[in-house]
Amino acid sequence: MGSAEWILITGLVFAGIAVYLFLSAILSGNKDADQLSWANSSQPKKSQSGIINLSRPLVHQFTLQHAGRIKNADYRKRVAYRIKTGGLSRELNVDEFIGLQLLWSVFFPIFCAIMNFALEMGFSYLLIFVLVPFGFYMPIFHANAMKKKRELSVRADMPFYIDLLALSVEANLDFFQAIQKIVDKADVSTSVLADELSIVLKDIQIGSSKDQALKEFAERLDMSEITSFVAVLIDAGRSGAPIAQVLKDQSNQMRMERFTRAEKLGARASQAMLIPMMIFIVPAVFIMVLGPMILSFYYGGNK
Repeated sequence: MGSAEWILITGLVFAGIAVYLFLSAILSGNKDADQLSWANSSQPKKSQSGIINLSRPLVHQFTLQHAGRIKNADYRKRVAYRIKTGGLSRELNVDEFIGLQLLWSVFFPIFCAIMNFALEMGFSYLLIFVLVPFGFYMPIFHANAMKKKRELSVRADMPFYIDLLALSVEANLDFFQAIQKIVDKADVSTSVLADELSIVLKDIQIGSSKDQALKEFAERLDMSEITSFVAVLIDAGRSGAPIAQVLKDQSNQMRMERFTRAEKLGARASQAMLIPMMIFIVPAVFIMVLGPMILSFYYGGNK
């Protein structure tokens, strides 16, 4: 079977999938209204990813109703965890995330097949079908990347914020009043930690207990530093220990951990430099040093 036959078969398969999704979207009507509901009854926030913003209308039109059919509780729990820790709770809900997985698992191979045909790259179309799992995992890659980005931001801001909290508490402010002062002064749009602290205050205002709000704060960030910080704060509040001293100790500990982490990264960087040095720099040095000697010995011997 030649390439023309493979292209024809692939086109027919994708055309059938497109017709099926189109008819399903029309016949489904408004059955996805519950899937689009949000806890705060507001519209989702515009995503930082342009691909998600472009894909959202297609998800609502074609794959959202199919995402609702995935009832596996463990899988939906894992998706909710990735959304929470990636800071995507205001952008996506569970059904939209699964809808993106279904959409990209179909559209990404189609896009690659079209580019392969248009640019005459010569890749096998069977290889393009292997890209289906890659398209399915693209939302997961995005959520993991956002989680790492948030962790870097929090680790950079945490010692400074804790110092401000300690100074505010020493000035006879309540701990959560100190958080309110910091949130009012900080730029919530650029600081992940300030944004998360503002969510803690909102949770308390709508009726959550202080301990529960702090625990959910630790769950959203899912970092060992934040988890230990929240545990120490809760213990100090229950035992009546002075919060200011606890905050100072936590700030010193986090600075030491950051310095230790920087030293480890520096050691890894020096080890990683050995490979390109051995491949590129050392041969060039040998050529410059020994090259003239070898040429003089070779041509001098020929004379």
